Amino acid sequence: MAKSASRFVCQACGAVTPKWAGRCEACEAWNTIVEEAVEASPGLAKGRPGGAGRRLQFVDLAGSATPPPRAPTGIAELDRVLGGGLVPGSAILLAGDPGIGKSTLLLQAAAKLARSGRRVLYVSGEEAVDQVRLRARRLGLQDDPLELAASINLRDIAGSLGEAKDATLVVIDSIQTMWMEGIESAPGTVSQVRACAFELIRLAKTANFALVLVGHVTREGTIAGPRVLEHMVDAVLHFEGDRGHQFRILRGVKNRFGATDEIGVFEMTELGLSEVANPSALFLAERRGNISGSAVFAGLEGTRPVLVEIQCLLSANPGGSPRRSVIGWDAGRLSMLLAVLETRCGLKLGATDVYLNVAGGLRVSEPAADLAVAAALASAATDQPTDPSCVFFGEVGLSGEVRQVAQAEARLKEAQKLGFSRASLPRRVAGGNRKLAAPEGLALNEIGHLSDLVAGFTGKGAKADRR
Repeated sequence: MAKSASRFVCQACGAVTPKWAGRCEACEAWNTIVEEAVEASPGLAKGRPGGAGRRLQFVDLAGSATPPPRAPTGIAELDRVLGGGLVPGSAILLAGDPGIGKSTLLLQAAAKLARSGRRVLYVSGEEAVDQVRLRARRLGLQDDPLELAASINLRDIAGSLGEAKDATLVVIDSIQTMWMEGIESAPGTVSQVRACAFELIRLAKTANFALVLVGHVTREGTIAGPRVLEHMVDAVLHFEGDRGHQFRILRGVKNRFGATDEIGVFEMTELGLSEVANPSALFLAERRGNISGSAVFAGLEGTRPVLVEIQCLLSANPGGSPRRSVIGWDAGRLSMLLAVLETRCGLKLGATDVYLNVAGGLRVSEPAADLAVAAALASAATDQPTDPSCVFFGEVGLSGEVRQVAQAEARLKEAQKLGFSRASLPRRVAGGNRKLAAPEGLALNEIGHLSDLVAGFTGKGAKADRR
């Protein structure tokens, strides 16, 4: 008979400790260690497998591989992030802040898929069936042939899914509410989440249906539960945005069947989430080109070029520590860029409060935004507006040099499509890069050093320290 034992597990990171402690040594979180009962496997207790396994057949790399079949959801932005649609037998983890719209998006996608004649099952562990029906009625989906159920008992759910051989999609909302008998811990703990997710993914692989698990996030924005959960699934999608803002960004963090860092843009309306086919035009819709401290960044999210406005406001700080407030960008990178502007370009910003914002709610993470942020800072410092017909992109080094970035042609094509006539970008290295094919009617302003950009605002020659 298996010997019963217990262990102490951190509910934030999944680290196991031999005894209880108030603070986890792995993630430094307080009051997250909980005692959980485990069952020791008799076959593995002494480090030996339970018996001899069958022999594996190894093959070489040369062989035919067909792309996996896809089931389009009917929501183009969601299909774009997924890589073309749902793959049978795949497991997808959708995470996001409470109230951001995860259940709304999945209900709309499930209803559209069911409307096309496919069988879709929606299991809610957080809401009753009547509550889901009320949301569907508000979204105008009450007549779609979607099958609903409300349960947190994994044995009941697994038994029902085992009989649903013809299901195309199964939605579990959410994995933190699932409970498996035999595990002496509450729903949402590391043991319960890991065991329930493993069983559901096994069922998806066996019955060949696409599985979507809704996951909660912590206060820091990371997915709650063990990190192994992200490794178990085939795709991890993050739903980003501010609850008080109408835009929502669906970002693919991991995808075994498509590109990572692909984004889908949605707008929250009274009738649910609506797709935004051209996010660049939407992000720039309220832009005013005659205001200092504003620059347009030609970015790249996955394979999609996106144009967003970088806004900067400087305020004098007569005493005390200057404030650095950043929304939508890396605060550490802003500090580095301010140091480069002051040391290499002569802009005095050390005693100034700096407020930086990426308009539209998009989170920009690529270094290519350095040049656009520098242009916005220089514009705000000199009170000179940037050229309203110009876009900026390029990485800035510590010596002030402007470095090349990937997919420059795609960025330029997006800028030309939206009516921009100029682009400030890194200078091409002689003999290093092939000739850049600029779109017709788009003038290129190549910048080799950040002081060249600042000189265009100050009206002075470049006096950068390029040593």
